[in-house]
Amino acid sequence: MLARHFSAGSVSAKYDRVPEGRLKKRRPIMSDSYSSIHVHVVFSTRNREAVLTPPMRERLYPYLGGIAQTNGFDVVVAGGTADHVHVLLRVPTTMAVSKAVQLLKGGSSKWLNETFDQPGEFRWQAGFGAFSIGVSGLDATRRYIESQEEHHRARSFRDEYVDFLERHGIEYDERHV
Repeated sequence: MLARHFSAGSVSAKYDRVPEGRLKKRRPIMSDSYSSIHVHVVFSTRNREAVLTPPMRERLYPYLGGIAQTNGFDVVVAGGTADHVHVLLRVPTTMAVSKAVQLLKGGSSKWLNETFDQPGEFRWQAGFGAFSIGVSGLDATRRYIESQEEHHRARSFRDEYVDFLERHGIEYDERHV
């Protein structure tokens, strides 16, 4: 039998009666957290410099997946062009999107500098865009990310990014786009 005790605005409930009138706390019905949190993240090279060569990108995308796996989240798909990257992430409830992006950008910039001989130091831009994706939009987002090279033959990164911001109702400063 469930005993509920009410007093001046508080509830001390969810207890089962045990012999001799003692109360035993019940286990919660749902003890685990379940989620489906997918985020389409976009970030650019510093000053949108077109420095990510095809051989770099070919190795970068799997490397981003490894960073994610090591840190408890998933890269569903990654793609991009010489000056920016798109990543579809699946993040757990315990991780902020900003933390996932920090891990991806920090780890990959270090790796790019150590792995590829290039003039100057490689760096990502300071910011990023993050856009929530529902389950029904996963396939379209995946196809979109996989077709970045083709997509950007006709459209600039800036135009694409502004379109994302506007479609998601995000206010932005023209100077920082």
